[in-house]
Amino acid sequence: MSIRFRHAPLGLALATALALAACSAPSQQGGTAADPTAASASESAQGVAAFFESFTDEWMRRQPSAATASRYFDDPAVQAEMDRQLTPQTREFRRETVALAERGLAELARFDTAAMDPTERVSAELMAWQLRTIVEGERHADYEFPLQQFSGANVGLPNLMTVVHPVRSAQDADHYLARLRQFDVRMNEATARARELAERGILPPRFILDATIAQMRQFISPTPAANPLVTTFDERLAAIEGLDDTARETYVADATNVVRDSVYPAWQRAIAELESRLSAATDDAGLWRFDGGADAYAYHLRRFTSTALSAEEIHQIGLREVERIEGEMDAILRSIGRTDGTVRERIDALRKDLAYSNDDAGRKAIMDDIETMMRDAERRADALFDIRPKTAVIAQPYPEYRWASAAASYTAPPLDGSRPGVYQMPLRPDRLTRFGLRTLVYHEAVPGHHFQVALSVENQALPKFRQTRALGGISAFSEGWALYAERLATEEGWYEGDPEGRLGQLDAALFRARRLVADTGLHAMRWTHQQAIDYGIPPSEVDRYVVMPGQATSYMIGQLEIVRLRDKARDALGERFDPREFHNRVLLTGVVPLDLLEREVDDYIAKAKG
Repeated sequence: MSIRFRHAPLGLALATALALAACSAPSQQGGTAADPTAASASESAQGVAAFFESFTDEWMRRQPSAATASRYFDDPAVQAEMDRQLTPQTREFRRETVALAERGLAELARFDTAAMDPTERVSAELMAWQLRTIVEGERHADYEFPLQQFSGANVGLPNLMTVVHPVRSAQDADHYLARLRQFDVRMNEATARARELAERGILPPRFILDATIAQMRQFISPTPAANPLVTTFDERLAAIEGLDDTARETYVADATNVVRDSVYPAWQRAIAELESRLSAATDDAGLWRFDGGADAYAYHLRRFTSTALSAEEIHQIGLREVERIEGEMDAILRSIGRTDGTVRERIDALRKDLAYSNDDAGRKAIMDDIETMMRDAERRADALFDIRPKTAVIAQPYPEYRWASAAASYTAPPLDGSRPGVYQMPLRPDRLTRFGLRTLVYHEAVPGHHFQVALSVENQALPKFRQTRALGGISAFSEGWALYAERLATEEGWYEGDPEGRLGQLDAALFRARRLVADTGLHAMRWTHQQAIDYGIPPSEVDRYVVMPGQATSYMIGQLEIVRLRDKARDALGERFDPREFHNRVLLTGVVPLDLLEREVDDYIAKAKG
């Protein structure tokens, strides 16, 4: 099935965004109105590359948590200062960020895109798209809940410390403690923001409050010494060369005290705030319930898919894809003797038949199998990719307090290569199955997110804001690529002789198609929480769509477009088509909106034709 997506013309969008920014940037931010067609001599001499660097440096100095994740700064003193801080959680900080984005648009408008080389031009168009998206998002910021079980401060802060923050030296350990001592301030900011929204009647649904409270209570249920903020710190301290037992014990004792005296009380205050709102909350799930909710959802669809598709159009694409994929699955299920019941019932039975034991042995077995599958995928990828990340990818389970809500995920390596890419897996009972496991590995690690993200990080031909996704990602590209990687494995015969594995891949595709239907159903068509569950979406996933509207639509929309572009190139080039060259062009382009990706593919086709 070929679906041609509508895109806003990117060149026009860029010119419009830059012109508007040049006319409207606030003077107190240091920007003045500028003619976007007239670059000064000094600016031309300096070049847009220098602007990318200086602006992104300024941006990242305000984003210490992100600066740590990417190891952004080359200056050790500056990076060290970033590693001691936590990004603020206040509305004021967000407004200042939006003002900086407006100023960046105005300054970018002074450069003539016609004078740029191809990489600079793509970078300018991408930066304009990202900054404009940030500015437009401010109108809808009230509907992003600061405390929730997927991406709230209650999740982001612990994840920064347990996964991202380096602990390779005594200085790193000192920075860890400095950050830990700021947890109460940042959580108090998030709690205050949640209170301010609630007082204006803007609340998460009751079931989201319940899930968030449960997760936060689990986080503070161990003794402080047994909290992941202490135990992971202790484990990593053991690897610091030259750190004696006495120093290690002192660090651990300090961390334990901070968790007891500062972190736990901050979590308790946040829990109390959420609990106080339960009586006022309802079970209405979608953005439709808010004034301006329809506009907010349309914004999120544009933001996440980078297309002009409406909710209704996305809903219909999902319904068509669900029907197609279920037909394929039914045929394979019948071929292996599974004929009784609906497709969903037969898949549920297969998932149970392929389950690991719900104990330490089963959890070890699934992580061992993930490791084996990643290395096998790396070998299989040789025929399709001749440019590969130098950075390794590893797999590790989430800490237990996140198992109930977390989805499998990938964390990018930093610029300095000091940490590998990390594929994290929740080990709750419904995820302890071999069914679909290979497909999940192909999506999150190889050749999915790890190939796409790590190659961008390593690509020094790109400006740093593109290497590090400093201004945000574009989900249709990154998630579309990962879903494309799942499909590529099928097309290349990786599931040959493994019908259960092929069913796992189709089930993953079916899940993404159902997401198109359920996400739009929840936010635009007044579906209830239970309707989405009854449609075949697990409750924790439905909860995710509720607090992250539109994001779930990016996967299949992006995949369908990448497949269309691949087929377009193959049809145009015939025998001259080389999948490795196509993949190189897509991956080395890096994260961009889908219409900009098409322009890059068209350029690849023209050059390959000679």
